Amino acid sequence: MTPFVKRLTLLGSTAALVAGALVPTQLAGAAPASAAAAYEWVALGDSYTAGVIPAAGDTFEVPRDGCERTDRSYPQVIDRDLGSLIELTNVSCGAATIEDITFRAQSPIGRHLPPLSEDPDYPFPPVPPQSEAVTSGTDVVTVGVGGNTLGFAEMLFTCLQLGSESGGVGTPCRDALAASVPERLTKVSEEYGEMLAVLHKKAPHAKVLTVGYPTVIPEDTAKCRYNDWEQFASITQGDLDWLRGDVLEPLNKVIEKSSGDHEASFVDLHDSSRNHSVCDSGKWVEGVFTQFPSEVAFVHPNARGHQNAADHVTSALLNAISPN
Repeated sequence: MTPFVKRLTLLGSTAALVAGALVPTQLAGAAPASAAAAYEWVALGDSYTAGVIPAAGDTFEVPRDGCERTDRSYPQVIDRDLGSLIELTNVSCGAATIEDITFRAQSPIGRHLPPLSEDPDYPFPPVPPQSEAVTSGTDVVTVGVGGNTLGFAEMLFTCLQLGSESGGVGTPCRDALAASVPERLTKVSEEYGEMLAVLHKKAPHAKVLTVGYPTVIPEDTAKCRYNDWEQFASITQGDLDWLRGDVLEPLNKVIEKSSGDHEASFVDLHDSSRNHSVCDSGKWVEGVFTQFPSEVAFVHPNARGHQNAADHVTSALLNAISPN
């Protein structure tokens, strides 16, 4: 059974249960548009949740708030698929850290990423901590975050610069940054646990689903062409191996462990996207640029990557709200 068919099967069975319990028989086939959704879902997260890049759809906030939520990001895909079964509150925001979800107001950056891109509307006013959207009436919370607390964007910039200076030789980024990685991962672990404790306190009856990161760098980094700006540009092959094995894969493991330690269910996106990295022909994650030099992506999932995330998060979400 394909993920799509499986998702529709789960949706149909769950929706039928909800309709039978909550909608009069004569209206079960066509509930009024004004009827309240059966379950309240709050989506929290960083740019891998929000969408951010044009390859993940169009932004839909008017006026823009700088968080760059796009209409083909996985929360919006799921919202359309599940229809009136859920009511989505999507407060994910590009560049969000764990602290921006837990307690700190965030100043969004939009698509302002100098020297790669300038956003004419930057700077943007602060947005509230994302956890403020979670209430005692929330049924399900999804959260995808951790990469910005780790400092992954900063690491990529450093690797680009050092790889260019080295001419593509060696592991200059690993040599410069490897010693800092254990402390970075410890910071993610500590703050992730604190965040989950806050979410459980705000919504004691909600199911909390944590969403991991997809495969970004392939196991065979020989697929990645040096100085290809639609892949990883000037990052050396050795540094790509290091970023995959010592940074990104451990980040997912930290998130999974913290989830298990704090009564949250981990949604793994890494395995299903293994053959769809930045350097694969059927990529689900864009490189530094989607189209060089006009469209910056800075290593973010495209619409196909978000569809894969939607398939896996939908299954976890329906499982969370289904009667035992």
